[in-house]
Amino acid sequence: MLPDELPWRLDLGATVLDSSKVCFKVWAPAATELSVALQSRGYDRAIPMNKDERGYFSATASDVRAGEDYFYAVDGQSRYPDPASRFQPQGVHGPSRIVDPDTFQWEDDAWEGISLRNYIIYELHVGTFTHEGDFASVTRNLDYLADLGITALELMPVAQFPGSRNWGYDGTFPFAPQNTYGGPEGLKALINSAHKRGIAVVLDVVYNHFGPEGNWLHRFGPYFTDRYKTPWGDAVNFDGPFSDEVKRFFIINALYWIMEYHVDALRLDAVHGILDSGAHHFLQELSDAVHALSDRSGRQVFLIAESDLNDVKIINPAEKGGYALDAQWNDDFHHALHAVLTGEKQGHYEDFGSLSDFATALREGFVYSGRYSYYRKRRHGNSSLERPAEQFVVFAQSHDQVGNRAKGDRLSGVLSLEKLKLAAASFLLSPYIPLLFMGEEYGEPAPFLYFVSHADAALLEAVREGRRSWFSDFRIDEPLPDPADKETFEASALTLSLHDKEWHNALFMFYKELIRLRKTIPALVHLSKEHLEIDCKSREGTLVMRRWFDTDEVFCVMNFNARVVSIELSPPMGRWRRVLDSSTKEWFGAGSLSPEFVVSYPSRISLSLNAYSLSLYRRLTKEP
Repeated sequence: MLPDELPWRLDLGATVLDSSKVCFKVWAPAATELSVALQSRGYDRAIPMNKDERGYFSATASDVRAGEDYFYAVDGQSRYPDPASRFQPQGVHGPSRIVDPDTFQWEDDAWEGISLRNYIIYELHVGTFTHEGDFASVTRNLDYLADLGITALELMPVAQFPGSRNWGYDGTFPFAPQNTYGGPEGLKALINSAHKRGIAVVLDVVYNHFGPEGNWLHRFGPYFTDRYKTPWGDAVNFDGPFSDEVKRFFIINALYWIMEYHVDALRLDAVHGILDSGAHHFLQELSDAVHALSDRSGRQVFLIAESDLNDVKIINPAEKGGYALDAQWNDDFHHALHAVLTGEKQGHYEDFGSLSDFATALREGFVYSGRYSYYRKRRHGNSSLERPAEQFVVFAQSHDQVGNRAKGDRLSGVLSLEKLKLAAASFLLSPYIPLLFMGEEYGEPAPFLYFVSHADAALLEAVREGRRSWFSDFRIDEPLPDPADKETFEASALTLSLHDKEWHNALFMFYKELIRLRKTIPALVHLSKEHLEIDCKSREGTLVMRRWFDTDEVFCVMNFNARVVSIELSPPMGRWRRVLDSSTKEWFGAGSLSPEFVVSYPSRISLSLNAYSLSLYRRLTKEP
């Protein structure tokens, strides 16, 4: 549980006090009376609850045990699951189950987490990472991820959602791990096993909206507001009357995942949808609470935001007026890289396409830092130049950037192997925190489509219409895959065994080598914009990145051109050895054109590179 001196308590929902006593607590200011209807009493005999001045109902019940199911009866009428339910074994419409967190035997007492700068993140969707689609199957593949070199596993949202097929962003019970994935025990076993392998776990949480089916919070109190609208429906009430308790609900949720599930970091979905005009913004309060817990527990815990605002206020420290979150996703990096490699100019890619944009992303972080965006029809963003490199998560693919394409097509479906290797090196050799999306490491051919399994026919049609509207800017002529069709979900499952076959294995081993180099070469280990130099030659389609730390130094030459190019460059004087060339036969390439050793003094270096290839050189401290 939480240290006594912290102002937050994990006291919502059903708290097991001993083997036969449970305390129930729920915030329901809109209710006049409320009671607990227990399964052992046939849901007929109810335990009355007492209401305090802030609208919390509570009751302590004897002869009640973990594993028992219950509802809350509101004003003597309808029965609803607990908003802070720990487990929904029968889904979003069924009863809540009492869970005793002390029954799980953790084996990670020595685990203190790892530094954010050492995160190499692998994002996955539990339901499609394997054909089994559950926590246990992810656990069985942790050795695969460890062998790849992953240091942090990011799970797309696992809070209870309707049905068995969903990305997770339609969750309605933020404290309850999805029943079809394996529930609380399955998630704890996965995290426990990850920690034993030295892998941190990042959990994607959604605090900006709730899903439309099974959302019973309206029956309890003003959790939502009609003052704002989000693309997903009513906004959460973070700044209106009663908002203090709404904030408390979500902050307790964050602490709950960290304390009871030993989660190492939370990825906060779409924080631009968290609307709070108050003097004490929710994100700042959340940051204060999580970092206080981290300090007192002696475990490294982080908050990573997703935001499309390009606003460093999210990650600025409090003394600079910021919310002091630890890091944020950098979509500009992805867009700039994607547009250069694919040539796409539709939708948000309208603002990108030049190699100089990608050079800016490498050098600064944000590409749009106050300049005019033609896609948005206004200026966008502020400068990220002064923020540390380890505050930005970068990627060539993610669930958003793949799944929010009409056909869910991955880069492996539209790019050559040479371009896939160039994309991998572009973010894995960068000074930022890299994120891989499941399957990209071996060129998974299956798409990642959008899928749901709502029970309401009208809701399903609304989802279909929403998808059609989403792609209006992309001029899609073909019918979209039906999100409600089970085949849409099944088509998205990975076939991990492909990583060991032909060119897939060459790509997998290339990713593995990039990660190894990132972990072992000091100039690549050290994340710093101050120890970085970018030279972009847009006309030639080449980019040179130089990174150094102490006496160690590397430079990487990338050719984004469809033809062989020769380039002259002047790195600091010395002898340099090639440590990686993406075009060698080892990586299914045409054969290297660059020499194994070069000398940068007294003359300039001249290098030739194959189309869409890169060469990485490291300065020698001793003669070869």
